[in-house]
Amino acid sequence: MTKILLIACGGGAGAVLRYLASGWGQRLSDGTFPIGTLLVNLLGCLLVGFFGSLFAGPVIVREEYRFALLVGFIGGFTTFSTFGYETLALLADREWWQAAVNMLASNVFGLLAVWLGYRLAVQWQGG
Repeated sequence: MTKILLIACGGGAGAVLRYLASGWGQRLSDGTFPIGTLLVNLLGCLLVGFFGSLFAGPVIVREEYRFALLVGFIGGFTTFSTFGYETLALLADREWWQAAVNMLASNVFGLLAVWLGYRLAVQWQGG
């Protein structure tokens, strides 16, 4: 039960931070491209790569705290479902170029961010 409550708390905190961060990111752009969501997804990918690697190595974290961070907080923070919705909206508005850029950038740079987070954790651990 403790694990579920910690995941819920982490998810709530991640969702609030997602709202604030994506809104801030979107205000940086005057266009219709969902830059706020892209920024949040890339940061979330970086974080899940970093902590996923860190927790798989020598850093011992109790399972319920690991799930609270990875499943709860980062899961609540990332917005891949919003990515799908916004990309579909761009397609419905016949914004083909922006939809394609959003799909490509989110996937390619997201994977690169996970890899970078992983490498940063390995370096931080002295590997």
